[in-house]
Amino acid sequence: MILDTIVEDKKVRLEAAKRLVSDEKMKNKALECERKSISFYDALAADGLSVIGEFKKKSPSHGEMAVKVDLTERIRQYNKVVSAISCLTEEDHFNGSVDYLKEIRKTSERPIIRKDFIFDPYQVYEAKVIGADCILLIAAILDDDTFKHLYDLAYALGMDVLCEVHDEEELDRMLALDVKILGVNNRNLKDFTIHLDTTERLANCMRNNGFSNCKDGSRRLFVTESGVITDDDLRCVSKAHPDALLIGTALMESDNPGELVAHLKGIYDESK
Repeated sequence: MILDTIVEDKKVRLEAAKRLVSDEKMKNKALECERKSISFYDALAADGLSVIGEFKKKSPSHGEMAVKVDLTERIRQYNKVVSAISCLTEEDHFNGSVDYLKEIRKTSERPIIRKDFIFDPYQVYEAKVIGADCILLIAAILDDDTFKHLYDLAYALGMDVLCEVHDEEELDRMLALDVKILGVNNRNLKDFTIHLDTTERLANCMRNNGFSNCKDGSRRLFVTESGVITDDDLRCVSKAHPDALLIGTALMESDNPGELVAHLKGIYDESK
């Protein structure tokens, strides 16, 4: 499976990183960080559809992005129109880098999520050090105990967590753990096929069973991820009334991200 390969490659990368900066040193760096995180939750909880604009160079399913501008220009464009920014830091399959996130942090006041395959506390500490406000945790690669440990660690460091699921079993696990921000990935990470109806199906499961709010009464945020390219794609996922839409390829390859975001929000409003 593609997901297994990505995780195994990440383990190799992580061991190399730890040889350069030890676990203890990375932890201390994170604990010494004085920068206050920007709330990813609040950005997504605002009225209307929030858009998370992604910066990535490549994906296993799409290949190289047809990007006509550099990182600085793309982020300058994003700053005007998106609610938050997602940055791929996975090196081998997405051509990502922690250096990209560091550069984005210098040029944006939007909350930034580190999008990677995270399974070790080291990666959470590192996310804090490089300037992330949120991390992605993928239910498919973590057992419940590890997930809860990494989730609690991120919040202890002042970051938010986008908790990603792909099916009903993973959804049930995350609801039992009372996560605050639930992301549904329409892409099956085992074979990278897209099924846009996954968003509506899982949203209905959550809401029909009374899980729209967390145990403390706060609203649970619902994010749809991956696969939205056309107007009809957006109309499909809009049936679930998500709080936020994470857009990667379409925004990365757009000549005018501002126009595209405005267009997407217009389609979403028409679909309500």
